[in-house]
Amino acid sequence: MTSTEEIDNTITRPGSVKINVKGAFIVDPDTSTPAPTNSTANGYINGRHSPSHHETSDIRLPNHTAVVSHIAVDIGGSLIKLVYFSREVDSTDPGGRLNFQNFETDRIADCVEFMRHLRDKQLALNGSAPSELCVMATGGGAYKFYDMIRDALGVDVLREDEMECLIIGLDFFITEIPREVFTYSDTEPMHFVDPHDNIYPYLLVNIGSGVSMLKVTGPRSYQRVGGTSLGGGTLWGLLSLLTGARSFDDMLSQAEHGDNAKVDMLVGDIYGTDYGKIGLKSTTIASSFGKVFRMKREAEAMTEDMGSICSDHSEHPDDEDRPRADAHSNAPFSSADISRSLLYAISNNIGQIAYLQSQIHNLSDIYFGGSFIRGHRQTMNTLSYAIKFWSQGSKQAYFLRHEGYLGSVGAFLKRQPRNWGRRASLEGMEPPDIKDKEEKKTWESKA
Repeated sequence: MTSTEEIDNTITRPGSVKINVKGAFIVDPDTSTPAPTNSTANGYINGRHSPSHHETSDIRLPNHTAVVSHIAVDIGGSLIKLVYFSREVDSTDPGGRLNFQNFETDRIADCVEFMRHLRDKQLALNGSAPSELCVMATGGGAYKFYDMIRDALGVDVLREDEMECLIIGLDFFITEIPREVFTYSDTEPMHFVDPHDNIYPYLLVNIGSGVSMLKVTGPRSYQRVGGTSLGGGTLWGLLSLLTGARSFDDMLSQAEHGDNAKVDMLVGDIYGTDYGKIGLKSTTIASSFGKVFRMKREAEAMTEDMGSICSDHSEHPDDEDRPRADAHSNAPFSSADISRSLLYAISNNIGQIAYLQSQIHNLSDIYFGGSFIRGHRQTMNTLSYAIKFWSQGSKQAYFLRHEGYLGSVGAFLKRQPRNWGRRASLEGMEPPDIKDKEEKKTWESKA
């Protein structure tokens, strides 16, 4: 159990993941040249071989002897998620820190400028020259903005498959990072799950602008089994029309203070009490926005009545001088109530579809990722309750403190040394100047 203050701190400030990533690369037991991937132009990007390798399994940290000269970015339809490494300031610790930043996709220029800053600061951050920086990019924007990023930074931009990066990132968080994965409910908020290795199979529900649901059965074994177009982009779009909120965080903040019962039709509004026979509480939502139409008609009728009164008593028929009646000003619900109702509607829909997919594919562990959640307690509680209710407690919903960065962390971890997999490519193992052919042959076999 954790205190409310700790929950607030860990949700609103997920912080940096401190790991010894200096010199880190993904290692395949067989160091032969990796097979081409199917995800990116048959493994080639602009004539250069992609560094991804579907068969790799381990992440090694070989004495932290090399620098980290890459950053990773996941460019979605609504948000950009960026991960970069920096050394510990004023420390002799050879390790460092993964840092997390996000930008709205409409502000891609700001993100590129930030990456330019990281490029220029490479020597101070990581000990490498600015020209050595490489950008690992995933998400749809990795293709849409590829030329823009490459031309602006003048560095290599390597595009990686979005779904594979999500799985790599999630597996890393589940197995490696303490106090990252947790369950959530009203009765037991934020119960952390210790890192463990026996994680397959599971369902990943990635909620971004839209929603993708992936059945994962192994480190590189996954299948997209479903999804829905009603995701974070839907909430953002509709609430921008219905409320005065200017950003996604504003909308979530409004929802936190709203009362959906003023907008939604509840079971109690229909039955006057619980419907215990089928397990429905009086507070269960029977119809999202179900009260609005009736209240809108009442407000319009009030407006017409006020208009008639004003017309009968007005000595100045000019419209500019006539008192006006605003139907919205008389509405018994606020923008915060609308925000909360729509948040519940979309979250409940995602939760039920996730349950149905887990039922079809016989999966009991369901991980929710993506920037829609943002550590918002009402969202997590709604998703968790939906899974628990429909599965009668047989399935478990899991959340992550860095849920929005699965793809970018996965892309970060896919970076490998230049010429990876070829003879003498391992760091610190450049071939010596050996004259004797037999001795040289022996060295190469060991390399």
